[in-house]
Amino acid sequence: MTRAAMGPEAKRNFRFLPAPWIATVLGFADRFSHVLVRLRISPNVLTVLGLLAGGAVGFFYAADHPGLAAALILACGVFDILDGKVATNADRRSLFGAMFDSSVDRYSEFLIYTGLAYHFRHGWGLWLMFFAFLGSTMVSYTRARAEGLGVDCRVGMMQRAERLVLLFLGTMVGIAFRVLDPAILAVMAFIAVISNFTAVQRIFYVRKFEKSRPSKEV
Repeated sequence: MTRAAMGPEAKRNFRFLPAPWIATVLGFADRFSHVLVRLRISPNVLTVLGLLAGGAVGFFYAADHPGLAAALILACGVFDILDGKVATNADRRSLFGAMFDSSVDRYSEFLIYTGLAYHFRHGWGLWLMFFAFLGSTMVSYTRARAEGLGVDCRVGMMQRAERLVLLFLGTMVGIAFRVLDPAILAVMAFIAVISNFTAVQRIFYVRKFEKSRPSKEV
């Protein structure tokens, strides 16, 4: 069984974000990416801008400016989509670019969670940020490790886009109703639980895949 054979099963798994929303956002991003291609903007530059936006998110959470942090979360998401779109539409996809993008995304999330950890440094919320970051990292690691073994492993709901959207929504609800800390803690608790569950789900997905193979060849 090949990765392609595994694709349809993986795509049927639940995503937190509705499919029409995802399609609409990706459609707009694809059209805008052609503008960036004509301007000869490097996809790696967009990746670095995403990292800077992530660092700014963390800084503004730590500095108690959640509104600015929320705005820059959107910027993180935009750059995260555009770098891949530009690389594809400009025919500039490369092994280095893919590795660079994935690695920088992890650093960006680390900076965001570090800012949140500083914000909650005097309470139990500090530990929650650690578990949320662990789960977020393991979601990416388990997929990458599975793909290294030849398994297309995209199961689970708590992917990077979902995490950013949830954090954005939690921040905006917290600001609107003046319950910022409880709202963010609730969102991060959800991310911590579901992301770690997703990582475990992917581990056992590989086990299921292995048992379904007709032979034991690697």
